[in-house]
Amino acid sequence: MKITDRKTEIINVAAKLFKEKGYSAVTMRDIAQEMDIKAASLYNHIKSKQEILVLIIIEIAEEFTNVMNEIVDSEISSIQKIERVIDLHIDITLRNPDALACLNNDWMHLEDNDLKYFIKMREDYEQNFRSIVKKGILNNEIVNLNIEVIIFSTLSTLRTLYLWYDKTKSLNEKILKSNMKKVLLNGII
Repeated sequence: MKITDRKTEIINVAAKLFKEKGYSAVTMRDIAQEMDIKAASLYNHIKSKQEILVLIIIEIAEEFTNVMNEIVDSEISSIQKIERVIDLHIDITLRNPDALACLNNDWMHLEDNDLKYFIKMREDYEQNFRSIVKKGILNNEIVNLNIEVIIFSTLSTLRTLYLWYDKTKSLNEKILKSNMKKVLLNGII
């Protein structure tokens, strides 16, 4: 499906509103009002609020999944793979914090096959991360700590980075990446 500039604008405005108010509280009328157009005009570009949610969440989830698959398949150390995962989360956070907030906070509003698809991608992503950590422990790159604690600590920090970064936007991307890697990795290597 080709996404027009107007459709992209609608998606971006909706993501911002979903972040601010939550998916359930936002109406198509709210989105139209924020864009200073009539609600009926939205339907020339978008079928429903659910379609907007799917476009926001599935696009980012697929990006996470595709890059994670590349990372897992790469011939680099487990530590380098984790560093690439950290970079991935930071890149997406900096590029589109509103959509990332929507992914984290509103995914449960997806319906039927879209919800199943998202959950499968999320589970696969976590399993891939788990395999990186396990291999790192087996290769003595990572301290033999509880794998689930490592996964939870790392991924919850990365998944909620948009909440914190929104308040500290003055932080340089290069410094953020370097410091996040040091903080997250120093406890496990």
